[in-house]
Amino acid sequence: MAAAPILEVDPVHPQPRVVDRAAKVLEDGGLLAYPTDTYYGLGCDLFSRKAIDRLYGVKNRDRKKPLAFLCPDLSDVAKYAKVSNFAYRTMRQLTPGPFTFVLEATRLVPDMMQSKQKQVGIRVPQAPLMLAIAARLGRPIVTTSATDMEGESLIDARAIKEELGNRLDLILDGGVQNVEASTVVSLIGDEIEVLRQGKGILVMDE
Repeated sequence: MAAAPILEVDPVHPQPRVVDRAAKVLEDGGLLAYPTDTYYGLGCDLFSRKAIDRLYGVKNRDRKKPLAFLCPDLSDVAKYAKVSNFAYRTMRQLTPGPFTFVLEATRLVPDMMQSKQKQVGIRVPQAPLMLAIAARLGRPIVTTSATDMEGESLIDARAIKEELGNRLDLILDGGVQNVEASTVVSLIGDEIEVLRQGKGILVMDE
């Protein structure tokens, strides 16, 4: 397989033609690399089982460990997760932003994307590029960090092409990216529990 092409993009004001091309790659079951608000990510269409399988292969990740996915808008989250009033109020204050929320999955979510407890991790990132691509696709994007074989984060498009280029379909170049994982917050049972502290600082209004 030939190495994936690199396409330059403005992550804050993404060019519509780039958004269209990226969405088409995902629609066709392809894998995409892109800058987010936390790191360079690798992603695919939530409803392409074949693409999700490929993504697990690229990451060399245990398939029993579900990947998170991102939605373009908070209103979309309720299609894929059971959102109580408490969870909605909490997420409304923290989205878009560097948080991954753990919630109970709805039946729309493929089994391979759920934990044994039927839970999912969902993000609404502060990343105009990814929100635009997900909105254009019309479905959530499965997302994981772009890393090399040793698990080290890849911080720019050239490094991604060098390491993973022949296993991807398109690489979006948004410049060098700082690497900070999202903060993972469980909202199960209407309780806030920080499962992993990352870039997002939990400050809630009273």
